[in-house]
Amino acid sequence: MAEARETVLVRGTGLLGTSIGLGLRAAGHEVWLSDPSPTAQRIAEDVGAGVSWSPEKDVELVVVASPPEVTAQEVAHALQNHPHSVVMDIASVKAAVLKDLLDWADDPQHALSREGIRRYVGTHPMAGREKSGPVAARGELFTSMPWVICPVVDPHTQEQLTQREAVDTVTALARRLGASAHQMSAVKHDQSVALISHLPQIAASLVASRLQEAEPGALALSGNGLRDVTRIAASDPNLWVQILSANSAPVVEILYGVREDVERLISTLEDPAAPGGHADIAQLIAEGNSGVARVPGKHGAPPQSFSQLTVIVDDRPGQIAAVLNDVAEVGVNVEDLHMEHSAGHQVGMVELSVLPARRNELAEALTTMGWKVVLS
Repeated sequence: MAEARETVLVRGTGLLGTSIGLGLRAAGHEVWLSDPSPTAQRIAEDVGAGVSWSPEKDVELVVVASPPEVTAQEVAHALQNHPHSVVMDIASVKAAVLKDLLDWADDPQHALSREGIRRYVGTHPMAGREKSGPVAARGELFTSMPWVICPVVDPHTQEQLTQREAVDTVTALARRLGASAHQMSAVKHDQSVALISHLPQIAASLVASRLQEAEPGALALSGNGLRDVTRIAASDPNLWVQILSANSAPVVEILYGVREDVERLISTLEDPAAPGGHADIAQLIAEGNSGVARVPGKHGAPPQSFSQLTVIVDDRPGQIAAVLNDVAEVGVNVEDLHMEHSAGHQVGMVELSVLPARRNELAEALTTMGWKVVLS
C-alpha cells in the first residue's frame, strides 16, 4: 500500500518555496501555492510547483517560505487560519522568529496561543543558489543538503513545546526532499549559520566590492581563485539586509575576531621584514589551513586529500562531456571538477580531482586516448 502524502500549502513562491513545491509534487504530494505577488505565484504554477490555493481547501501542512522580516507574522497567521495543520517556516534566522511567536502567545491581546505554537516547527534548509525567484527553482535543490529542524523550546523551563508528531512530519518532509535532517536549538542554529553562511557572504561581498574600480587589465588576469571567492557575492541585497539585521549579534561577535586578524595582518605587512613578520604571515595562512581541514568532505565524511590533473580541451560544444565519458570508461571516479578558460586562447582547462592512487593511471589512459594532460 502506498504511503500517504500530506496535502501541503506553500506560502511564498520564491526560489526555496517553489523548489519545495517541485520536490513535493515529484514525491506524490498535493501542493497548493500562495504568494502576495501574482506574477511569482503564476510562474511557480507554470513550472509545475503546484496549483493556486483557495481558502476553502484544507491542508495538513503549511510551509511558510516568506522573507525573514515577515516570517513570524506569516507563521502566526498560518497557525490561526489553519487550526489543525502543522506549520513550518524555512527562514534562515530562527531565534528572532521564535521570540516574536512566544511573545505573542503570552500576550492575552494576541490571537496566537501557546497551544497553537505546539503545531509550529522552525526549520532552515541549508540550500540555495546565486539566482533567486521561482524561475531558478529546482526540485532537487535539497538533495544531500542539511536541513535544520528547530522545535519550539520554552526559554524558561527548556521544555519542548512543539508536538512530537509535528517534528516527525517536518523531518519526514525534509528527508523526502533528499535532505539530511539536523535537530538543534534556534540559538545554536543562528550562531552556526553566522559562521558558516553569513560570514562567507560578507567576505565574498567585501572582496567583490574591491573590484568596482579595478583596471580592466587587472580583471583580465583573474582566474578560478577570484571566481571561487566572489561567487556568492551575486546574492540578493534585499534578502541579505533582512538576514544580517535579524542575526546581527552572532555575526558581529565573529566579525570582532576577523577584525583582530585583519588588523594583525595589516600591522605585519606594514613592515614584513621586521623580526617575526614572516612567521606571523605563515601562522595566519597555517591557521586557515587548519580551519579548512575541518570542513566535512563528501556526504559529511572526514575530508580527504585528492590529487589533481588538468585536461586541455577545445572551447567548443561536447568537449567536457567527451572528457568525462573517457574518464568513466577508465573507471575512475571524479571527486571534484573545476573549469577555467585560458586567457587569449580558445581552449579550456578542466581540473579533475581523483584519489591519489588513481591519478597516474587516469593521466596515462587519457593521454593514450588523445587528450593533452597536465599533472599538477
